[in-house]
Amino acid sequence: MSDPGSQTAYWDAAATTKTFTHPLHMPWLDGVDRRAAVLDYGCGYGRTMHALQQQGFTGLRGVDTSPGMISRARALHPTLRFAVAAPPPMPDHPDASVDVVLLFAVLTCIPDDDAQRRLVGELSRVLKPGGLLYVSDLLLQDDERNRDRYARFAARHGTYGVYGVFETDDGAVCRHHPGDWFTSLLADFEIAGTRHITVATMNGHESEGIQLLARKPARPVR
Repeated sequence: MSDPGSQTAYWDAAATTKTFTHPLHMPWLDGVDRRAAVLDYGCGYGRTMHALQQQGFTGLRGVDTSPGMISRARALHPTLRFAVAAPPPMPDHPDASVDVVLLFAVLTCIPDDDAQRRLVGELSRVLKPGGLLYVSDLLLQDDERNRDRYARFAARHGTYGVYGVFETDDGAVCRHHPGDWFTSLLADFEIAGTRHITVATMNGHESEGIQLLARKPARPVR
C-alpha cells in the first residue's frame, strides 16, 4: 500500500460495523488550551473527537480517507467538524497551523515504511513548533495466532519488507510494529511520554499497544 487511502473501499464497507477502543489518556492533554487547534487524523466515526469535546475542547477537526466513516461521524456528532481527507499532502492545512494531532490506530492500517514516514512528515509540517503528536498504535504480538499469521502473509506482502504485516479475516491489510520502529519514525520529535496499553481490536481480539506523546521541537532538529 503506497498511501493511507488505498484501503478506502474496506473502511467504507466497515464504517457502520466497527468499534474502536484505543483509550484517550487525558492527563497528557491537561496543559493544552481548550481553544487549541486539534486535528484528529484518521478520525473514524468521531469517537475520540467526541471525548475531547466532552472535556471542553472547541477547536476540533477530524479527517479520514473513508467517506463512509465521515458519514457515520457526521450522523453521530453533528456539532463537530469532519472532512474527507485525500492522502498526504494535505493542502487544506497550512504550515504550522495545528497545536495537537491525534493519530489513533492509523499506522496499523499503513503497512509500508515510506508511506508512514510521509504521513508523519506531513503531520509535522502542519504542527506548530512545540505542538503535540499523540500516537496510539499496535505492537508486535507474541501469541501463537499472531505469529502464525505474520508468517502466513509474509510472502504475499513481502514487498513491504517488514515483519508483522497480515490480513484480517474480513480483508483489511494491517501491520503490527516492533517498539523501536516508533523511535525511528518519530526521530524528529521529542518524546514527552510513553504508555503501554492493552486494547480490544476492531475484530474482538486483545492486543498489546503503545501510546506516545511526541513534541515537535521549537527549533528544527539538526
